[in-house]
Order: sequence, then structure tokens, then C-alpha cells
Amino acid sequence: MGASLRQGPALFSLSVRPDFSLRAGAALAGALALFGGAAAAEIVRTPYVEAELVPDVAAAAPGGTVHVALRQKIKPGWHTYWRNPGDSGEPTRLAWTLPQGWSAGEIVWPTPERQPVGPLVNYGYSNQVLLPVPVRVPTDARPGETVRLSAVADWLVCEEICIPEQVKLTLDLAVAAGPAAPHPQHGAAVRQALAAAPKPGVLTGVAALAGGRLKLAVLGAPARGDGAARAYFFPYDGALIDHAKPQAIERGPDGLTLTMAPGYGAQTGAVTGPVQGVLSLGEGEAYLVEASVGALPAQAAGLGAPAAGGRTDLGLPLALGFAFLGGLILNLMPCVFPVLSMKAAALAGHAHEPRIARVQGLAFLAGVLTTFLGLAAVLLVARAAGETAGWGFQLQSPPVIAGLALLMLLIALNLSGVFHLGGSVQGVGSGLSSRGGVAGAFFTGVLAVAVAAPCTAPFMAAAMGYAVVQPAAVALSVFAALGLGLAAPFVLASFTPALLRRLPRPGAWMETLQRLLAFPMYATAAWLAWIFARQTGVAGLAELFAAAWLVALAAWLFGRSQHSGRSLPFRLGAGAAALLAMAWLGVAALGAPGAKAESAALAEEAYTPERLAALRAEGRPVFVNFTADWCVTCKVNERVALSSAEVGRAFERTGVVYLKADWTNRDPVIAAALSEHGRAGVPLYLLYAPGAAEPKILPQLLTTGAVIKALDEATRT
Repeated sequence: MGASLRQGPALFSLSVRPDFSLRAGAALAGALALFGGAAAAEIVRTPYVEAELVPDVAAAAPGGTVHVALRQKIKPGWHTYWRNPGDSGEPTRLAWTLPQGWSAGEIVWPTPERQPVGPLVNYGYSNQVLLPVPVRVPTDARPGETVRLSAVADWLVCEEICIPEQVKLTLDLAVAAGPAAPHPQHGAAVRQALAAAPKPGVLTGVAALAGGRLKLAVLGAPARGDGAARAYFFPYDGALIDHAKPQAIERGPDGLTLTMAPGYGAQTGAVTGPVQGVLSLGEGEAYLVEASVGALPAQAAGLGAPAAGGRTDLGLPLALGFAFLGGLILNLMPCVFPVLSMKAAALAGHAHEPRIARVQGLAFLAGVLTTFLGLAAVLLVARAAGETAGWGFQLQSPPVIAGLALLMLLIALNLSGVFHLGGSVQGVGSGLSSRGGVAGAFFTGVLAVAVAAPCTAPFMAAAMGYAVVQPAAVALSVFAALGLGLAAPFVLASFTPALLRRLPRPGAWMETLQRLLAFPMYATAAWLAWIFARQTGVAGLAELFAAAWLVALAAWLFGRSQHSGRSLPFRLGAGAAALLAMAWLGVAALGAPGAKAESAALAEEAYTPERLAALRAEGRPVFVNFTADWCVTCKVNERVALSSAEVGRAFERTGVVYLKADWTNRDPVIAAALSEHGRAGVPLYLLYAPGAAEPKILPQLLTTGAVIKALDEATRT
């Protein structure tokens, strides 16, 4: 009898006598397997992905389960896809060929990454990913033998272009009589991937369509934790939600509720069957969710209907106390600190002028209370009208976020000395009043509340949950108590002369402090820009950066006017740059998510070489779009450029015939056409002018103007 042991590219042989007993041979094979020598796989490399099958153990035990993972090492800048690829893409698939009696289960999918591309959002993986699959070993598997597990793996790998790839992978795995040790090279990684996979059976959920939105309420201990603020739901059904739209989070005492824009599969007015997917809470924490369809539990609502757990029976005195304590603690939250540090510096500047300090303290209080009550009134009216607004609703609006980001940038530039408004650290807004920066103090209070929305301090949730189900007068009093808590430290300090006298007198140190405080404001502007990018995508962020550049230019020109004898030209330039920034943002807002741009569907024909040849023989101009549903760049181009009304009119005006070569499924004819033009993947755009021998190849990233120009040039006589 003979036995062989394989690892990597080397092959080791071990010969034994024919009369060696089967039991001894099995024991020897099992012992060798414990040292990790029995599992061997060939690494397959494509231009974009390195792949192999890797097991969690060195050998299989009869009647047991081995987890065999597809390891994908992906070229930097490229990515593959999750089971639901999102707006475009295709999931990785495995087709197994196994020995008789062996069986493979489904892929244990790791939590995916969000991959925003223009107006689309996809779900997938970059760098390296392990996709484990449980493989059941039959009870009659013979210890001492080595079996071969084979799989054909199909995946789509994308950067600016998308390329479908298929490889055949094999794994030689020994069978051992007893439990085997972890595979020495891959065992720890596979088991770590299994441990990090979304956990089943921990959370319960309920889903419902309400007010044109899909709401998913999730109950369970993890949904109450700190990670709930980072919650994101990855649905299994690609048509369930609009993946590019933000998911609003409302937190309750027993869980959370996500409000999502429904996708085309949930826009018929009803959602049937369980809603399944993965709830990610960040930091590698994720859970499987299977939500029934029905009435939403109040325990998971943020500021929604009355909830259990004592939230609605607080009573007004306790609610006021909770609100005041929550406001006090809000002063320590990172989103509020940059603005409050401005107020603290301004208070230090007037520490030895008690009357001015008191007036500014009261003005700050007035700004805080006015803004809190104003936001509360809008919130209560919206909820009375059936909207799903909650605390921080204003920051769900991209225009508001953009405005705040530019305002924070202006404040930072003012603190950096680029320009000056008023004579104090809180000078922004003080030009509205000439009496001791009172308007500046009021404005600082307004700003503190505006940026406090993302933060929720302890005691706040219970107080606001009580407030929103009470009559308006009671609700507003609770929000006023919250504002009093936020403003209290500065008001008390401004009315405490003994404390103020301990502060150093104003001097050169104030200017240093002012410059230093600019950096938290820059950080706040960057954070708001990040939120804006999450809401609008990369294209929206580019628009915001352009507006920020214009705002900075306007601030610099205005600052130059303050230090130059010829102030008029600089001020005119500053005004022009500021107006251009506002116009730029206004135009950008028209293309923001949720805006309805004029669009048109092109009259298309299916591509075939014969149809293309016939049209060219007739002297007709032809535009050929090589595309696929899984190609993210293709879908962005189609949504941004090819579906615009201007392009539709250009096709009609020029008489260009639109052929669509759909490569969503394998098609050797389309693959051959791509290869003929030196391409291995899509998108590819060809424009054939009448009588031209070769087509014009358009760029991979299309714009409306570029397409119209190309159409006009191709049909110009």
C-alpha cells in the first residue's frame, strides 16, 4: 500500500509495505494531517485576482464539516461583489464538483463594503476577501485517502471597466480518522472570517411601508448599543431599497428604526414576505436580520410613537430634569466642542469687563433657546403632518449640510486671520451689531444648536421621546429645558465675577488662541463635507469643493480689501466670488439626490454584427453601447449622460441609430467584438460616421456635452 503527501508545489511520497494494516495507515495519515501536510491547492492568477481554495483544517474527518474558502486577493483599485451587488455588479458564484457523498453548502458572506460611484452605490470587497463554504464529509469517507475538491468560480472584477472572469480551482484534502488540527497556513484566517461573519438569531425585526418610505425596526441588545449610531442595512433583495439614498436612524430604548427610500421592487405600495439582510453596526459588528412585515414596534422608534420602558410616563418634572441634564452633557460632545470653544474664548476676552460678559452670556442663551424652539416647532409640525422626522432632521438635507460646511470654513478663515468681522473671536455675525459683539454671541448660540443635532447625550432620548407625544406647549418647554442645559455653563460663568477675575487679561495670547481655534472649525467643515459626500456621492462632493474654493477666494479678497488702500476692487471681487459660489451650489442642488432632472429614454435596438453591417451599408450613422447591468461605470454613464433629454434630442436631430450590446450574460459575439477593438471588458462606446472605415471610440466616462459633440461631428457633412 502507498500514500502520498502534497503541499504547495512540492510532492512528497511515503511508501509502506503492502502488509501494513489499514488501521496503521489511517493513523499515520491522520498524524501527518495534524502537521498540515495533507491539504494542497493550486493558486490561479488572472490579471486582476489571485484565487485559491483554502481549508480551515489540515484534514477532513468522516461525518464532519470542513469549511473551504475561496480566497480572492484583488488588484489595488479593483473590487468584486457581495451576494447583492447593489445598483450594479454580479456576485461571485461557485459551482462545485465533489467526490460521491460529499456536499457543499452556501457561501458564508462577509459583511460587504459600500462602494459609491457617482449616483450609484454598490456592495462588495476590495484587497483580500475569504468566502467560506461548509463542505459536508460523508461518514463513509476512508481515513488515509486524499480527495480532490473542484470548483468553477465566476466573478466580476471592476475598476473603471468591469471584467467577468472564470477560473477552475482544486483542493486536495486528506481524510483523517480523528479531529485534525487547523490548517497551518490558512486555518486561522478562515476561522476568523467565520467568526466575523454576520451572526444569526440575535436580532428580531419588523418592516413596513409608511409615508412612501420603507421602515425597518430592529430589536435586541446590539441595536441598543453604541454601534446603533453607525447602523446600515444591506438587504439581500437588490430591488428592495434605493441603495444610493441615505438611511435615517431613529433610536429607541429597545432598538432602532431605519428609514430607507424604497427601490423599484417596493414601490408598488406593499412589501410581502420577510425582509432579509445584514445589519452592520460598524467596527466589524454585523448581524443577520429576517424581519416580518407588520406593525412597527414602538420600542425601536427614535422620536416616534409612545414607547414602552417608561419613556412616556416620565411626567413633566422628570422630563424637564432629564432635558436639562442632557443639555449640560451635550457641552462635552465632540460635534459641539468647536463652536463652544469659540464662546469660551470670547468670554475670556471680556473676563475683566463684567457688564459686557453678562450681556454676551444672555445673548448666547437667547440664540440657543431661539434655535432649539424653532427646530422643535418645525419637528412637531412635520411629525403632525405624518413625516418621519427626528432630532437632527435638518442634517438630512444636503443643502443644509453644504451651507453649514461653507459657514464653518468661513469661521475658520476668520479665526485664521484671512479676514476680519468685528474685533472678537466670535466676530462672525457681529457686524450686525456694534454693541460688544452681542449679535456675534447670539449667532454662536444658533450655531451651537445647529451642529449639536448629530449628538445625543444621556437623558436626552427619554426627554425628547416624552416631549414629541405631548401637547405643543409641554413639548416646547422640554426642548427649552434642553437649551437651558446647553447654555447654562456659559451663562453662569458670565454672571460669576470671581471666576472671571481668575482668567488672564486679554493680550497677545488671545490672538494665538484665536489661530488655534481655527483648526477645530476646519475639522468640523471637513466632517460636514464627509456627510455631504455620503448623501450626494463623489460628484456632489466635487461641487462642494468648488464652492468652498470660491468661498475661500472671496474671504481672501475681502481680507485684502481690509488691508489695502484700494478696497473697492477687492470687495467687488469678493462679492463676485461669493455670488458665484452660491450660484454654483444652486446649480449643483438641481442634480442632488431626490431632484427630478429631465430625462429621456433612447430608442434602442439590440446589437448584432449583421444589424451593424446593414446600417453601415445604408450609410446610417450608428452609436454602439457595449454595456452590462453589472458594470458600474456603464450604469453611471447611462444615468448621467445617455438618459438626458439633451442627448435624446441630439440622437433624433442627427438620425444616429442606437445599438445596445448587452453583455450582462456571457455572449461570445459581443466578447469577440470587444476583442476586435482591443478591449477585455465594458464599457466601450463606438460611433460610426457614414462612410468611415473605423469607428470613433468615445471616452469611458461620458458627459452630456461630449456625447452631443461627437454625434454632431459624426453627422456633419
